[in-house]
Amino acid sequence: MKLGFKEKAAYGIGAVGKDMVYMLSATYILYYYQDIMGVSAWAMGIILLIARVFDAFNDPLMGIVVAKTKTKWGKFRPWLFIGTLTNAVVLAAMFAAPPALNGKGLVAYAAITYILWGITYTMMDIPYWSMVPAFTESGKERETMSALGRTCAGVGSAIITVVTMIVVVMLGNFILGKSPNVQTSDFEEVEVYVLELNELGETTGEYKILSAPGKITVSADKNEWKNVMTFVANSEKTNVKYEITLGDTVFGTDQENTLSLDFAADDPSNGKAVMSLYVSSDVYKQINESTLVTGSIDSSKNVERLGFKFFTIIVAILFFVFTLITCIFIKEKSTVDVKTAKISDMFKALLQNDQAMAIVITIVLVNCAIYITSNLIIYFFKYDLGGSDWQVNYTYFNMFGGGMQILSMCVIFPILRKFFNTRRIFYICVNSAVFGYFVLLGFAIAGMRNAFAFFIPAFFIFAAVGVINVLVTIFLANTVDYGEIKNNRRDESVIFSMQTFVVKLASGIAAMVAALALSAFSISNSGSYEAVDGSMMEGLRQYIMTLAEQGSTSLSDLSIMGLRLVMTALPVAFLFFGTLRFRRGYKLTDEKLAEINEQIKEKRLAEQA
Repeated sequence: MKLGFKEKAAYGIGAVGKDMVYMLSATYILYYYQDIMGVSAWAMGIILLIARVFDAFNDPLMGIVVAKTKTKWGKFRPWLFIGTLTNAVVLAAMFAAPPALNGKGLVAYAAITYILWGITYTMMDIPYWSMVPAFTESGKERETMSALGRTCAGVGSAIITVVTMIVVVMLGNFILGKSPNVQTSDFEEVEVYVLELNELGETTGEYKILSAPGKITVSADKNEWKNVMTFVANSEKTNVKYEITLGDTVFGTDQENTLSLDFAADDPSNGKAVMSLYVSSDVYKQINESTLVTGSIDSSKNVERLGFKFFTIIVAILFFVFTLITCIFIKEKSTVDVKTAKISDMFKALLQNDQAMAIVITIVLVNCAIYITSNLIIYFFKYDLGGSDWQVNYTYFNMFGGGMQILSMCVIFPILRKFFNTRRIFYICVNSAVFGYFVLLGFAIAGMRNAFAFFIPAFFIFAAVGVINVLVTIFLANTVDYGEIKNNRRDESVIFSMQTFVVKLASGIAAMVAALALSAFSISNSGSYEAVDGSMMEGLRQYIMTLAEQGSTSLSDLSIMGLRLVMTALPVAFLFFGTLRFRRGYKLTDEKLAEINEQIKEKRLAEQA
């Protein structure tokens, strides 16, 4: 019996919610804990990698648990429901870290919630993809549903990619404006340092200390003032709302004139603080030590913290509702009963499926390439392209990339499938991505500053990624049939559990690579000074003196080139080795699959006789 529109729509909407959750975690977990909560990139990189190693044991075990499950609702849907419910709760907790936590406590909170998130995500992701062979027939219907699932998953990913930062800021500002917990503190003893910037945005080494600054008013949630050290920092106008009057000129996020600033206070009750202002040479020449400075600052850390907290709650609710629809309308019509086996037997069966292992290794390498780029692209737009509107350009780039992924899955893949087999389509996509990476690197080296020109490499990369997302699910589904003939058992759950594991493993490796790159090339997306002897104010003073001595706040040419190469050349290398493994290992051509399907039919008829 062929699937109807109701079943197809129910399965697709589940993929939308599932990948909304995954993309939110994969893309923004590093940003949330590093830039907003203050955990170092190194610590987060280690946490992500450890979580993925843990999944090496968790994912196959979950596949075995699912395979052994027998209920009147089937073996997949109960775990799909339970996993979704628990994952939604953990997701909300993961992006709601208590602001009073700091240091080791915050690192522990991040580690525990992220590992729990991985466990619960596995509980629902494995049965979701394992259901493909369980409620479809081999061949065209399976390809159609795999493509539908991947297409809808791409829609979920694209939604998060496009709207997250916009909605987070809107929600944060709305909630902060309505919050009764906002505390406003006046700082009347402020050490103000004004540093001169050249036309490239670099400090010249010249600075002035103002002798009689006025009052600086800082607003933040009361929880943000609980720590012994309070910290408000900003190097880009959109990350903190401020209005600073320097002499006769007003600077601010809502003003025509903007500047960068750092602000640090150890105890808001005593009115003491240190602030540094970074201004152009023209402005610097117009001020002297007696120039009056007044203004107000609204903490961006609280805005984004609250924004992420409530945005995540909304996503978690949608995730649960969408998956519930899937559980209600999808029926497991053709599930083959899986015999109980020891864990050692299940690992042995998986290792004996050489086609599954070839695809698993290929997916790891290809996804490492994709996630390395996605982790570093925000730094490319901020530090390489730069400009006061880099966030807008970054958003446009993501919107275009997300749209291309959806288009490639909905339109490009079906068109290519009419003319080529799936193996040939895979090679076409890899070549497209490699070409896109070379164009991206070439544009960057050539000094291209038109952000819309980068839509050209984005087309070739994101279109390829979208089609590959469809292909890997089809390839894995094919290896299930292959394994049934070769090993005389149908290990859907075990094989599809590897898809969950390898995607998360790749994201962990990519996050660690990104952390290493940010450290090795001295690239930071947050404040670059720390407390000294328990004082954040002293830390800022020493940071200012270091800038004055070095005479530069910009990244060196070596750092910029390192960022470019890690973001482009390294992914190309991963794609090369992934393609090499695929070419040598994956042998399931259309002809071979047709032969396997005939053997399965004969086997089923023999079992029924």
